[in-house]
Amino acid sequence: TPGGTEGKTIVGINNKKKPFDDVRVRRAIAAAIDRKAVIDGSSEGYGKPIGSHMVPSDAGYIDLTGANPYDPEKAKALLKEAGVATPLNVSLTLPPPAYARQGGEIVAAQLAKVGIVAKIENVEWAQWLSGAFKGNFDLTVISHVEPLDFDRYADPSYYYGYDSKAYKDLLNTYNTTTDAKARLKILGDIQRQLATDSVNAYLFQLPQFAVAN
Repeated sequence: TPGGTEGKTIVGINNKKKPFDDVRVRRAIAAAIDRKAVIDGSSEGYGKPIGSHMVPSDAGYIDLTGANPYDPEKAKALLKEAGVATPLNVSLTLPPPAYARQGGEIVAAQLAKVGIVAKIENVEWAQWLSGAFKGNFDLTVISHVEPLDFDRYADPSYYYGYDSKAYKDLLNTYNTTTDAKARLKILGDIQRQLATDSVNAYLFQLPQFAVAN
């Protein structure tokens, strides 16, 4: 039986690098990707779609898959609005797991349809850690398995380079709020902020399979 994990599978985007420093370009990347096709092709249809940096089993999770829905025409319009000339050549760095290698091929094919040509670079974990994870990348596919690691988004030196005062303020409020109900509400705002800023393209919750006899 398939179960859920804490794994938030994303297309990591280098927010510091042009043209990804423009939110419209990041939203275009999100709009170009059909999560269902990625789930079908990279984890045999198992895995719940996500729209921000939390999974359905997390307390305070809200479904934001409708925030940046699959819409290739909108993706093309956003790129045009952002003044990006297509074809836009980018690199897509893929670590070894099947969700990344197979999912990455589907992502690249979908990006190509809106004018983003992603050159796939398959790397081993050591290369991923010394390259992409140090901020040396355009796009990557990775699953973040640490529970409740949305605090990383408040660190501009973290590999995707997101730097938002609004987000830091939200996290600070969350960390200094003790009322349980109020904390859950702030968690909703935190997820919404990441979806609005389309920091990364959020794909799906990594499934985990238990085989029992």
